[in-house]
Amino acid sequence: MSENVKQTGHVMLNVNNIEVIYDDVILVLKGLSLEVKEGQIVALLGANGAGKTTTLKAISGLLKEEEGEVTDGTIEFMGQRINEKEAEEIVRLGIFQVMEGRCVFENLTAYENLMAATRTRRNRREIRERFDTVLHYFPILKTRQNVLAGYLSGGEQQMLVIGRAMMARTRLMMLDEPSLGLSPILVVEIFKIIRQLNEEQEITILLVEQNAHLALSIAEHGYVMENGKIVLDDSVDKLRENEDIKTFYLGLTEMGTKRSYRGAKFYKRRKRWLT
Repeated sequence: MSENVKQTGHVMLNVNNIEVIYDDVILVLKGLSLEVKEGQIVALLGANGAGKTTTLKAISGLLKEEEGEVTDGTIEFMGQRINEKEAEEIVRLGIFQVMEGRCVFENLTAYENLMAATRTRRNRREIRERFDTVLHYFPILKTRQNVLAGYLSGGEQQMLVIGRAMMARTRLMMLDEPSLGLSPILVVEIFKIIRQLNEEQEITILLVEQNAHLALSIAEHGYVMENGKIVLDDSVDKLRENEDIKTFYLGLTEMGTKRSYRGAKFYKRRKRWLT
C-alpha cells in the first residue's frame, strides 16, 4: 500500500450518529459516529461493555440475529447506505466481520471452512487464487486443511477465520479481539499478518482490541469508546502521547511504570474528555 493512498484515501465507511437498541428497550449505542478511510487500519478501543462489538455488528448486519436494531442514524459503505440491508448482502459488498472467539464451523474441515466463504462466487480461477493467497499468509493451513476445524489449535483457528474473510473478497475486514486467548508469540505473528494484509492485499481494517499496545502498534487512527459513545479520537501518534490514554489504556504513568486504579470516581475525574 502506498503512502499516498493511506494519506488521501476516500472515506470507505461512515457511521453517522447511530443508536442501537436491543429487545426494543436496551439502548447500547448512543449517537456513535466514526469513519474509516480506504487503506487505513483503524483501532476501536474501550473496556468491556463499552459497545465495541455491538458497533461491529451494527455495521455487518449481524445485530438482527440478537434482536438488535439500528434505530437512528446511518451507516454508509462506499457511499451506499447499508444499515437496512441483510448481513449476507453486506458481505457481498465487501465487509466481513471476524467474530470474537474464533467462530469456526467445527464439524467441517479447514478447507471446507474456507470454501464456505465462496458460496456466492462462481469464478473457480478466482477462488483458487484466493485459496493460494490464504495459504501464502498462513502456510500451516496447507498441512491442516483436511483436519476438522474443531481440532485445530486456537492460533490455527484464528488464522482460519481471517483466511475465511480473505476468501470472501473482503475490502473492509472487521476484527474483534484477534489476540484473545492466544500466546504472546502467536499474537505477534497474527498482528504482523494483519499489517501485511493491509499493506500488500490493500484490505482496510477496523480493529477492536482491548490490548491498546497491540492496536496502536499497527493502526493509523484510533477511537476510544465508553458507555456506547465515542469519547476521543485522534491519530495513533497523538493518542500514545495523551496522558489519559497512557494511564487508563496503556497502563503507564509519566514515570513509565504500572499504575494502580483507585476507584471509578478517580478514574472519571481524571479523564479530560469527561470533564
